[in-house]
Amino acid sequence: MEASSLHESSLTSLPLLHRGKVRDLYEVDARHLLIVQTDRLSAFDVILPDPIPGKGAVLTAMSNFWFGKLSHIIPNHLSGISPESVVKGAEEMEQVKGRAFVTKKLKPLPIEAIVRGYLVGSGWKDYQKTGGVCGISLPSGLKEAEKLPEALFTPSTKAAVGKHDENISYEETERLLGVRRAAEVKDAAIALYVEAANYAATKGIIIADTKFEFGVDDTGMLYLIDEALTPDSSRFWPAESYQTGRNPPSFDKQYVRDWLESSGWDKKFPAPRIPEEVLQKTSEKYQEALTRLTA
Repeated sequence: MEASSLHESSLTSLPLLHRGKVRDLYEVDARHLLIVQTDRLSAFDVILPDPIPGKGAVLTAMSNFWFGKLSHIIPNHLSGISPESVVKGAEEMEQVKGRAFVTKKLKPLPIEAIVRGYLVGSGWKDYQKTGGVCGISLPSGLKEAEKLPEALFTPSTKAAVGKHDENISYEETERLLGVRRAAEVKDAAIALYVEAANYAATKGIIIADTKFEFGVDDTGMLYLIDEALTPDSSRFWPAESYQTGRNPPSFDKQYVRDWLESSGWDKKFPAPRIPEEVLQKTSEKYQEALTRLTA
């Protein structure tokens, strides 16, 4: 394993607030947070024991790219403060270099804003059973991986580590957020997805679906938070191998998920150790996605 891999940060100069599936969260001061993107990988809602080399740096670079490109649609949580400036010592600086954000401290909304542009994954399974996705009716006769007539907003709950997210209806979203806020989140999520998908298409990448998270400040202004349009939060397909009727290979953790599916693992904690070859191949897929999008 490469020495640069970081499974878990160990900063002592800042209070640790939370370790998520992928990110470690520290408090900088009353108005700012430090988010460290580790190389951890979560599959089937279980954190794998082995990190993906360089993954955190790829996620950080890609999120920074999209935050800048899409900032005209909605403000984001970046503060502009250097992560190295808020920690102490060379060891801590090395842990955050190229893989962390200093963000504004905002109140996260209690949903994940999922946008689907193609009929795949759980959406395809739902369509086969119900003729729609998350209660949204669709035309009959659609095939797996087919482009949807329009992008769909299909929110879900936010589950704790080890728990499963659950799809919720738009009516439930309105109950959780309020009617006006739900509409604002839906409109922002679809606008972000459509612009990103159109751009990615010029780089030979199809963004089949993605997940956004939003937060609000003390005035109620909405911000894009967490990460944005990375292989962890999105399904990226190479356009050259795409065809309807089958799920194409993707630039994300699907390579690991496929190996886990074939390993006989029961998808419960603990996950099995991952072969070096699988880790390296996954790392290469993440890096290729970044290179294609930002070249």
